Amino acid sequence: MTQLFKLGAFAAAALIACSPALAAGQAEKQAAAPAGKQAAANPQAGKALNKLADEYYDAIARFDPVSASENGDNRFIDQIGMTISPQERAKQFARYKAFQKRLHAIKRDGLSPRDQTSYDILDYELATALRFEPFPEYLLPINQMDSMPVTLANYASGQGAQPLSSVADYRAYASRLAQLGPWIDQAIANMREGVKRGVTNPKSVMASALPQFRQLVAATPEDSIYYSPVKSFPASFSDADKRSLTKLYGDTIGGKLNPALARLSTFLEKEYLPAARTSTGWDALPNGAEWYKVRVASQTTTSLTPEQIHEIGLKEVARIQGEYGRTGPKMGYNGPAAGLPAWVSQQAKYKPFKTDQEVIDVYRKLDAQLRTKLPAMFNLMPKSPLDLRLEPELSRATASDHYTPPAVDGSRPGVFWSVVNDPTQYGSTGMVTLFLHEGQPGHHFHIALLQELGLPNFRKFGGNNAFTEGWALYAETLGKDMGLFDKPEDYFGHLNDEMLRAARLVVDTGMHTKGWSREQGIKYFSETLGYSEADSRAQIERYMVWPGQALGYKIGALKIIELRRRAESALGPKFDLRAFHDIVLGEGTLPLSLLEAKVDRWIAEGKQS
Repeated sequence: MTQLFKLGAFAAAALIACSPALAAGQAEKQAAAPAGKQAAANPQAGKALNKLADEYYDAIARFDPVSASENGDNRFIDQIGMTISPQERAKQFARYKAFQKRLHAIKRDGLSPRDQTSYDILDYELATALRFEPFPEYLLPINQMDSMPVTLANYASGQGAQPLSSVADYRAYASRLAQLGPWIDQAIANMREGVKRGVTNPKSVMASALPQFRQLVAATPEDSIYYSPVKSFPASFSDADKRSLTKLYGDTIGGKLNPALARLSTFLEKEYLPAARTSTGWDALPNGAEWYKVRVASQTTTSLTPEQIHEIGLKEVARIQGEYGRTGPKMGYNGPAAGLPAWVSQQAKYKPFKTDQEVIDVYRKLDAQLRTKLPAMFNLMPKSPLDLRLEPELSRATASDHYTPPAVDGSRPGVFWSVVNDPTQYGSTGMVTLFLHEGQPGHHFHIALLQELGLPNFRKFGGNNAFTEGWALYAETLGKDMGLFDKPEDYFGHLNDEMLRAARLVVDTGMHTKGWSREQGIKYFSETLGYSEADSRAQIERYMVWPGQALGYKIGALKIIELRRRAESALGPKFDLRAFHDIVLGEGTLPLSLLEAKVDRWIAEGKQS
């Protein structure tokens, strides 16, 4: 997954939310407009829209500057924002309502085609962001997957979204550390309110999170992970700068941050964990069923119901198990198809690594191989480089392999982060498909390109989960076109990753709408994917605190695959895969219904040519 979708709950809603009803309506408008009959654009309308769009994006970036920097925007690199403050949240919703009113005062028909797309996406995002207003996500500021203290701790290495190469960079990070104490106190206040209102995270996931927060508490500033930058000053820093920064970090961590972290750890262990709910699904929360539906709509950009998605998941699981049945014998396995993943997980030959470096070396070799193959499939390719790195130690236990985008100013490349907890247990069968998803042509081709297409900032730095993760999952299927799955074990790895995304549809909807328990979800994952109990637990607990997030992958990929097949069938010998990829990627991230309308217009134009 891309780091874009590891945002705080409300900020994520604001940045990626899309209204399915509006999606259908705007798609119909676009599809209905005959080619060549576009009304002349009104320059004033275009200027008004672009001004509004820029103000909208700036409101999001100022509200959640950490997410902005995660997405490559470093303008507010010294701030963390207070997205979890009820007062700030209310002000942000008021801004969205004002933006929406101004947007609807602009006549869409007077805009250029490109600006009409921006209008539709902005209408989308504002409508669904406002659908989250009744739901108190701010009462759930911390879980085992993401939180501000852990995010800032991971920045201490200087390898993430927080640059640490200049004196100004060091002061910006120290400024964020100083603001973390008040953030923590607000989080504690929110969680206390959540306990009173019956809005808490499940006890099991908070038990998983607690060791992270204990680890962040240090006896002295020098022992703190946040002090790490002081231990690795760039050689270019003067002695005076080093002394000044050493004092700044010591005072900030010792006087402000460490006491706040100790308060948080004690609160979680002594007060919150005992009061956390024992239920599993989001539907156990007040108005939780409706809350979950809003999350599903925003994460899939469709009007599919949780029940429909559950059925799609079951059908996909059955289809992929059929492929297991054909692939297993080629690997030396002749048992029941459903048992293939468990059998593979027990084969020593598929766990050949002894060191972290050996894992990264395989990815680097694959990266070099792909650079020779991708030009035959893509016209549009990002100029920004892609780097390969290991996940920092602090977050390895709970992290998933992921991608972070490059900085717009070129100071940071796109990065594929590989999570290797124990190299001797790192399976080799899924490496090809994983890199196609998280590296190239998956997230890197989409998200790095976003910064190079000249799009408005809200489109450059924003997005939606269904397109972003759907594209990356579709990119995995291109391994077959490139001959990367010729070895049965690599094709199995692809199938097993597909199975993961299909099983997610089943367990996510099962837990949040059908009364499935955490244990039932773990059992389903272990039996369907052959995962260990620990790996299944980590996955299931992710879906427990990020309801709906895991649905976008498969729903998005199925739509892109459907559109490619439609184009291949309609265009026959005129179909050009590179041109199809241009159409999908060429305007950045789109809600699925707008993408479908765009592809249909391209097909119609292709049939006429």
